[in-house]
Amino acid sequence: MITRFAVAQFAIALWCAAFALSAGPAAAAPVRASHGAAVHKPAAAPDPAPIPLADTVRVALVTTIGTIEVDLDGKHAPITTANFLHYVDTKRFDGITFYRAMHLAWGDQPNGLVQGGLRDPRRLFPPIAHEPTSATGLSHKAGSLSMARNAPGTATADFSILLSDMSGLDADPTATDPDLQVGYAVFGHVVSGMDVARKIWDAPMSPTLGDGVMRGQMLADPVKVLTVRREPLPSDAKG
Repeated sequence: MITRFAVAQFAIALWCAAFALSAGPAAAAPVRASHGAAVHKPAAAPDPAPIPLADTVRVALVTTIGTIEVDLDGKHAPITTANFLHYVDTKRFDGITFYRAMHLAWGDQPNGLVQGGLRDPRRLFPPIAHEPTSATGLSHKAGSLSMARNAPGTATADFSILLSDMSGLDADPTATDPDLQVGYAVFGHVVSGMDVARKIWDAPMSPTLGDGVMRGQMLADPVKVLTVRREPLPSDAKG
């Protein structure tokens, strides 16, 4: 079982990842026409209209080493699921990477998680409200998807896939530590492709990348996600 020390270490590491994304977007420079007059880029196309949120939504993450299929829990974690789908539907997850693998030395192996997400702050949507497991009824189990965050209410586009049960990341309203009280937000689980997640977890680490507790947890060659798309939900998986 994960210890509270490990939870604190995990929280600090996620804070470091969130901090790297906290810088505001750079101002867009005007494009110069050939005759020297300044012109601006045309306005970006508007985001597609949101699709009504279903209780369960299947999504395929196609990586360079295989595909991971996940079921998002719109019924129990609607805010977090809708946020994830916002990135999916606007194709902002295309080209992201899994860049981190946390290895816990104790317990049955594999024990830890892999983390991926959008590292370009210019492509982030606003942070979302935190959905603690004490409210959703979900838990950090092997195969769970969990949002990375700084303080509660700062999650944007970084997420983790758990390789093992890590109930210590669930909300604990009886804890004295405010961060442990609210825990992290689970919003889905892997339905196929855990072997791909394991390959990411087993990938070589960089001895130099990362600051603080993130040192030694960053992949030497991040695994690229080519596309992230909705998939039809099989009839036997519908509620």
